Amino acid sequence: IRRNGRAWKADCPAAKARNETLRATRHYGRAFWKRWTGYHARSRVEAKMRCLKAFGERIAARDPDRQTAEIHIRVALINRFNAIGTAEVVRVA
Repeated sequence: IRRNGRAWKADCPAAKARNETLRATRHYGRAFWKRWTGYHARSRVEAKMRCLKAFGERIAARDPDRQTAEIHIRVALINRFNAIGTAEVVRVA
């Protein structure tokens, strides 16, 4: 929801969820709400996926050294995706 977002009328089905989100962000603050709901991690992953898709599905470089660099960049991005999406397991007991 935008920073200057207004509450919707209750006549549409999505209004209740949106208005609750709006109230929570105003009460707790935007940064806390993002971390509490997991939105922050989701946003980071979506941003990285967009970066990966920007390269396209094919290798664009013609020079072998540049092709190697392009593949290294893609591998680094995929490793970063895995690091972000890996759950931290904590032993209880």
